Amino acid sequence: MPIITLISDWGLSDHYVASVKGAILRRCPGVNIVDITHEIRHFDIKHASFVLRNSFRQFPEGTIHIIGIDSIESKTHQHIVVFAEGHYFIGADNGIFSLILDGPPQKIISINVLQDTGYFTFPSRDRFAKVACHIAEGKDIEELGSPIPALVPKSLYQPVTEGNNILGRVMYIDSYDNVFVNINEKLFRETVQNRPFTINFRRDSYVINSLVKAYGDVPEGEMCALFSSNGLLQIAINQGKAASLLGLTIDYPVNVVS
Repeated sequence: MPIITLISDWGLSDHYVASVKGAILRRCPGVNIVDITHEIRHFDIKHASFVLRNSFRQFPEGTIHIIGIDSIESKTHQHIVVFAEGHYFIGADNGIFSLILDGPPQKIISINVLQDTGYFTFPSRDRFAKVACHIAEGKDIEELGSPIPALVPKSLYQPVTEGNNILGRVMYIDSYDNVFVNINEKLFRETVQNRPFTINFRRDSYVINSLVKAYGDVPEGEMCALFSSNGLLQIAINQGKAASLLGLTIDYPVNVVS
């Protein structure tokens, strides 16, 4: 059974989610629709890309992902279908695909399919649903439009190494107020090796000098650093709200000194 996922900034109090699901099911009654989340911050493609890039690989290959964030088409942000890593992605080419994927996709198709209505404020319902069902029916995505050579480029701040030190930044804060830093475990291990280290933030007001495996490895209310399930360095407080209590926000500097 084909799987179509939805990720958006629509929330759950309006008609938007139900309208898109209805449009899909009207065309593809047997499809399996999965909500990734509809609580993305409005128009925040960085937030959306973090959530989707850390979840889409857990779905079977062939899954179709509709991206309903900042999805209005324009001369610079056309509607496209992307095929990459065995998955299909449908949305506006506003830079989000470059943030989701680690490399160039196998196919990029500019969508030429007509909308279901003459309104242009809800492409997820009036265009993307139709495109998703075309793919779910096993049809070739090249029938949907014309190939284009590359995605609109957009990149996140990358960590910088200076000798034995790593200069990073906060890239995401989850609903528990756990803080994700853009330093992955591979870079950390290669740079720090077996030397003592400190993780510094808030102008050195807070320092962590060890890693734990799980939040419960420190007493309740104590801060800690660990590598999360997606391989990124995380700063947390056991059963507490790290971002709020430590004053950390998106893009805040976090440095590893060894």
